[in-house]
Amino acid sequence: MRDARDDVSKVKAAPPERSAPRGSRVGTLQPRQNAHRNTFDLSGLWDFQLDPKDEGEGARWFERLPAPRAIAVPCSWNELFDDARDYVGLAWYRTQVFVPSSWRGERVFLRVGSANYACKIWVNGELVAEHLGGHLPFAAEITERISWTQPATIAISVENKPLPERVPAGSSPAGGLFTGIVGGYPATTYDFFPYAGLHRSVIMFSVPRTHIEDVTVRTTLEGSDGRVDVSVLATDGHSGAGRARFGSIEAALRFRDGVAEVSLRVPDVRPWSPRDPHLQPLVITLEDGQRETDAYTLDVGIRTVEVRGDRLLLNGEPITLTGFGKHEDFPIHGRGFDLPLLVRDYELLRWVGANSYRTSHYPYSEEALDLADRLGVLVIDETPAVSLNFADSGELVARRLDQCQRALDELIARDKNHPSVILWCVANEPMAGGSPGVGGAPPTAVEEGSRFFRVLYDQVRARDATRPVTLAGVMGGPVEWLSIFDVVSINRYYGWYVLGGRLDAAQAALAQELDSLHQKLGKPILISEFGTDTVAGSHSQPPEMWTEEYQVEFLRRYLDAAESRPFVAGVHVWNFADFKTGQGILRAAGLNQKGVFTRDRRPKMAAHFLRSRWCRT
Repeated sequence: MRDARDDVSKVKAAPPERSAPRGSRVGTLQPRQNAHRNTFDLSGLWDFQLDPKDEGEGARWFERLPAPRAIAVPCSWNELFDDARDYVGLAWYRTQVFVPSSWRGERVFLRVGSANYACKIWVNGELVAEHLGGHLPFAAEITERISWTQPATIAISVENKPLPERVPAGSSPAGGLFTGIVGGYPATTYDFFPYAGLHRSVIMFSVPRTHIEDVTVRTTLEGSDGRVDVSVLATDGHSGAGRARFGSIEAALRFRDGVAEVSLRVPDVRPWSPRDPHLQPLVITLEDGQRETDAYTLDVGIRTVEVRGDRLLLNGEPITLTGFGKHEDFPIHGRGFDLPLLVRDYELLRWVGANSYRTSHYPYSEEALDLADRLGVLVIDETPAVSLNFADSGELVARRLDQCQRALDELIARDKNHPSVILWCVANEPMAGGSPGVGGAPPTAVEEGSRFFRVLYDQVRARDATRPVTLAGVMGGPVEWLSIFDVVSINRYYGWYVLGGRLDAAQAALAQELDSLHQKLGKPILISEFGTDTVAGSHSQPPEMWTEEYQVEFLRRYLDAAESRPFVAGVHVWNFADFKTGQGILRAAGLNQKGVFTRDRRPKMAAHFLRSRWCRT
């Protein structure tokens, strides 16, 4: 198949910041513990040291840190140490661990769930993996690096330097909404804190020599029946046998060059949906004669998602999304994985009556999607491509495209089997100039962006044709970009950044734009962001900006406009909870305060208002 990258630009592509990740296994299945596989979570206290002079690699810090202190893994380092609050440069982690002797004869891997942003891994003094881009897992085989009689020394370097060629860009020559208008420190092109560190678990795991490397599941509905199409990839060109079992339905797998495919028909199917998030385990096994040699289990929900005309359909029926944009953010650990917080957030989503959220503005943890599957929450799965600017040079655009394509491949490989994931979102608020909505966008930038997003759209459809694709458009952004995608997602702030304090005019402007977009594009529209900064406990009558009353009235106007238009497929309030930003004159206390919950999850008046609207049925 022709590589879509060939079409991106008239400008010759520049070399990527790094070549393809060394030693990594992008898209590795989520590690499981079973009779054939083992996992060893290395979360805990590690040695840690900042490296502001970038001297550690040359000085072989992967063997010994000269002045370490303790750090928790996972977490962001920025809220732990006074001298590291605004530090996003290079830092080092180091630990020692015995690999269980019972793992001898198996293949052993080290997997990092998320390292933001650029990462290198050493095991016993040897570089085994490099990865660029946070929020997605990568793994490296370390079987040959292990000494079974001595502890393994694991060293990981991480940095989140604000480089213009990265995605998201740490800085942009053309400026941007947050580097130009908002400002802030640390300076970013996006409106959330640039947390750095090992944000999710580091896991060591083992698998049999010949093992299941990947599983892809596609589900469809055919009348009262369901169909589960399964594709299995096994290592070493496996040409033996296996089995696929889904409840009482079982079928043989016959591998050829490591690949086997089978289709399972499920009579009287019970479709997965928010009202009935029915899951059933799919068990895949490999066999050597009569002996089972490997197994992998994943939970499957049978459902379909499609766009038909100006409606978004789940299982053939129109669905209206109610929910939020969110962030992985909490005091002390920053973006570090927090299972109790995750459970609490889902409890609050259920309490407020939400059925969905967007993983703004990066992929969330695998556990977040596991819970969404179990609880029936619909997820728009978003890449880290926030604040792309197409007024920058063709060289920068080409470098960013390379990273966007890698991130898309990694995201789809990781999340393709989750029934909760109903849309892929390829970017948030791309811009064709320095400040959105100010003046006309340069035609060359609009054209460059159109080519860029057509490449990404085609790539997603080639990897996964079962889900619609969207892009979250900034106010004043080109309609041409929105027209490429299946669902039109728009971030709108009439009544806040535009027409502040004038809610009648804001509601009229929103209604006019919704009708205009529908007339031009004829597609379902999602209002993917709308909200106001609100200081908890601040009140006024009549409502004034920054007060809780104003936030409620603002949300009321948007919900009224959406509910009177059947082509509006849903609304996602910005934001679920207040979150940390850089310091700046427009971000009091270093927080974006558009949450309907405070950063520590206390409800504002807006949360109670949304509950009254969304829990009526």
